[in-house]
Amino acid sequence: MATDVVELILADHRKFEELFRTLRDRNSNRAMALSELAALLVAHAEAEESEVYPALKRYKEVDNDEVDHGAEEHAEGHQALLALMEVGDTSSEEWETKLEELVEALNHHVDEEERTILNDARSQVSDERREELGRLFVEIRQSRLDDDCGDITYVRKIAAATEDRID
Repeated sequence: MATDVVELILADHRKFEELFRTLRDRNSNRAMALSELAALLVAHAEAEESEVYPALKRYKEVDNDEVDHGAEEHAEGHQALLALMEVGDTSSEEWETKLEELVEALNHHVDEEERTILNDARSQVSDERREELGRLFVEIRQSRLDDDCGDITYVRKIAAATEDRID
């Protein structure tokens, strides 16, 4: 298993894309896929914000504004995730609309993060430091997953707590 934080984050991004494909498939178990996405998305964002983003801000070649913007986009993602989770009927048009809003918000964030923050981290942060950050990222992410961070009650709490970050 990779321990480079950049590779770990990229692997999660690919998993988000896979889950989006499942969520768009009307014949899939959408509720189960949403539960998996919610847990991974929240754990991923919290691990980035607690360990990775603060560490990257210490490197002058990593754009601090992009790191701060990434945290804002996490907040937007939490809002969109909650809106989808609160729609009960996974076969409704409202659910489809909320899913596309979440997909759009997350794809935008993933694209920007990969082009800016992660490219900067790959070129400016030593292999050893990326490995160390990778271990911390996995530890925090797993801790959040173990705490059932994808539960709607928790998602409501973090969505409320991060509302002020959204421009």
